[in-house]
Amino acid sequence: MRFARVLAAFLFVSALLVQAQTPDRAAEVKIAFARAQHLRHGINASIWFAQHAGDYSADYTDHETTPDDIATMARLGFDNVRLSIDPVPLEESMDGESGSDHDFLARLDKAVDTILADGMAVQIDIHPEESYKQAVRTSDLGAARFVMLWRRLAAHYADRDPERVFFEVMNEPEVQDGYRWAGIEARAIAAIREAAPKNTIIAAGANWSDIVDLVALQPFLDGNVIYNFHFYDPHEFTHQGATWGMPYWVYEHQIPYPATEATMAEKLDEMPDPVSRFYLENYWLDHWDAHRIRLLIDEAGDWGRAHNVPVICNEFGVYRKVVDPADRAAWLRDVRTALEANNIGWAMWDYNHGFGVAVKDANGKSVVDPQTVEALGLKEK
Repeated sequence: MRFARVLAAFLFVSALLVQAQTPDRAAEVKIAFARAQHLRHGINASIWFAQHAGDYSADYTDHETTPDDIATMARLGFDNVRLSIDPVPLEESMDGESGSDHDFLARLDKAVDTILADGMAVQIDIHPEESYKQAVRTSDLGAARFVMLWRRLAAHYADRDPERVFFEVMNEPEVQDGYRWAGIEARAIAAIREAAPKNTIIAAGANWSDIVDLVALQPFLDGNVIYNFHFYDPHEFTHQGATWGMPYWVYEHQIPYPATEATMAEKLDEMPDPVSRFYLENYWLDHWDAHRIRLLIDEAGDWGRAHNVPVICNEFGVYRKVVDPADRAAWLRDVRTALEANNIGWAMWDYNHGFGVAVKDANGKSVVDPQTVEALGLKEK
C-alpha cells in the first residue's frame, strides 16, 4: 500500500513537470476563459454512446438521438452538447475489432460533426461503466490504458475546431484517493496536450465530481483547462423514485421543493424502515431552498475566482418520474440562476431520458417540455 502511494505521488509530480513546460500559462488561462463562453447553456446527450453497455450497434445509435434531435437542441438555445462516450466500445473500434461496434468511432465522428454543423460546441466526455473505473482506480495498468486512450482520442479529434471541441478527462471518476486521481488526471492532461496542443481540456475532482471534490483540487499547471463539477443536491428531492443509489429513493414521491415541514410527517410515514426515515427527515431539517443552493454554488464560484480559472457545471437535473413538475421547475430555475450569478456555464442532465428537457412519446419522438425550457431561461428559436 505504501509503495502504491509513493508511486502515485511520483506519477503526479512527473505529470506536473511535463505540463510545466508550457510557455505562457497566463495566455493559456485567457484562452480557457474565452472558450468557456461556448459552454454557457448546454445539454447532455445521455444513453447514446455511453450508459447502454451491450448495445452500441448502428441500429441503436442511429435512432436513439437523431439529427432532428440535435437540430432541436440548437433551436432551443443550447450552445453546447456534452457527448458521453463509453471507452470500451471506443477502444474496440480503434483497435479494428470485428463485431457490431466495429464502426463505433465512425458513428461517433458523425455525431460530433452534426453537433458542430448545427453551430454548437461539443464536450467529448469519457463516461465509463463501473468496471472500467475500478481498473483505473486500483491498477496502474488500468490507469496507463486510460491515459493511452486519451492520447489516441485527442489525436483523432485534433483536426476539429479547437474553439468548439472540448476534451473532458472522465465523468465522475469515483476515486476516493484524491491524490491518486490528481496524478492520473495530470497524466491524461499531459497526454491530451501532446496530441492536441490547441484544444481546451475539462478537468474535475475525484469521487462524484461534487463541489467538495472541485474545491479539493489544486489547479493544474496547464492553463488551458476548464474545471467542472456536478450538482444534484439534495438527492432526496432530485432522485426521488430512482431505482439506483440509495434504497429508499424508490419509495419517495411528490417530495416538495422548497422543503416545508408541514409535509414532512406524511412523507416520512411512507418510508419502510427507521434508517430511511432518518435520512429523509434530514431533507426537511436542512431547509433546502434557493438561498441554500446559492450559498453552495457560491463555494464553487469562489474557488474559481481564487484560482483565476474558469468553472462550469456540466450536470444538474431532477428525475422526472414522480416529482411535482412545478417543484422540479423551481429547483432547476434556482440552480440555473445561482450558476449564472457566479458566471458558471452549465449543461443540464439530460435531453430526452429520465431527467429530460424532452420526453419520448409512444413512437420514440422527442417532445420538448416548455416548462423545463422556461426554467432554464431559454427560448425556442
